Amino acid sequence: MISCSERTHRGDHNPVSPLSPFLDSQGVLILDGGLATELEKLGHDLNHSLWSARVLIDCPEDVRRVHRSYLEAGADCIASISYQATVQGFVKAGLSEAEAEELLLRSVKLACEARDEFHQKRAQRLRPLVAASVGPYGAFLGDGSEYSGRDGLTRSELRSFHEPRWDILSCSSADLIAFETIPSLREAEALVELISEHPGVSAWLSFSCRDERHISDGTPMRECAAVLSDCDQIVAIGVNCTAPRHISSLIDELRAGAPEKSVVVYPNSGEVYDTKTKRWAGTADPVHFGLACIEWRSRGASMIGGCCRTGPTHISEMRRILVEPDGG
Repeated sequence: MISCSERTHRGDHNPVSPLSPFLDSQGVLILDGGLATELEKLGHDLNHSLWSARVLIDCPEDVRRVHRSYLEAGADCIASISYQATVQGFVKAGLSEAEAEELLLRSVKLACEARDEFHQKRAQRLRPLVAASVGPYGAFLGDGSEYSGRDGLTRSELRSFHEPRWDILSCSSADLIAFETIPSLREAEALVELISEHPGVSAWLSFSCRDERHISDGTPMRECAAVLSDCDQIVAIGVNCTAPRHISSLIDELRAGAPEKSVVVYPNSGEVYDTKTKRWAGTADPVHFGLACIEWRSRGASMIGGCCRTGPTHISEMRRILVEPDGG
């Protein structure tokens, strides 16, 4: 593990938001889409306890390839493939703690390399950001509890689970941390405890939601936003991996609870997974998704992207509509 003395010094005060250059110049920041979705298209079987993190071991070049595809599509920020990559998960899969640390750092390194290669060729664009992805405890369990919040852990236990990965990623070369698909206020509070002890680190925190007003554990979104609003290091609050039809109302709840915070939304495609047939049902039309983002932007979202079952075409459509409507 990285010791306190080895941590990268990032200052003693709350950081300036890394979002500011994008919001000041464009009014909106475009996120990427589903990493696992694109890796499956490349032929990777993700039916494994490590899910997409398995590709870090088997084929890191494909991870870099997917990152590049999102940057070329117009993403201003790409997330590392560390959502389901945890020290505990790697150790359970037979790796050592040292190997787990190296793989977590590799996840950020691959994203940074893809970003730097892209920006060398597209210097006229603002230099894209890299966010180190941190998924919930439920993602480690792999039992769907990231969509229920019924993980059975106390806030202290959740903090202990997240701390080993946090100690590594908070010292990485990522521009900020992305706490993603958080299903409960209890887990969000545990993560805020961790980030508050490292005042030089910025993050956004997005919840998974059960409907248009509540996160997955049933807590009102407005209440969650209000609780997180006092943490200056949380530069945006929002929702991800939730059906697009709920997003507009959830933006209203977020803005009511934390009016000074940026709002981040990146829903799934709207398709539904059938656990019996193990197939996705419904449509994932990038044009319809792109048009929906106009509504989300008008409601107040300033960071917009996609999650499961969305791809570079969705992101390209968003950029075309929100950032470059005149083809610029």
